[in-house]
Amino acid sequence: MDNQSLLNTAFGAALAVAGWVGRELWSALKNLREDVHQIEVDLPSHYIRRDEFVDSMREIKDMLAKIFDKLDNKADK
Repeated sequence: MDNQSLLNTAFGAALAVAGWVGRELWSALKNLREDVHQIEVDLPSHYIRRDEFVDSMREIKDMLAKIFDKLDNKADK
């Protein structure tokens, strides 16, 4: 086998491996895009928005403040 045939075979094998790796990366990227899109769709339905959480926490803190005020002003200290 002469040098040119050996070089062509090695170059062909390297390109085949690079093509396979490229195809695997492309399919992984496609799957990742689909997963991220699904997360974007599901996120509002599974989790509470930040402003809703802040409003709820404010209500809870107000209730606790009223309870603590009543306890502090209790006559049988």
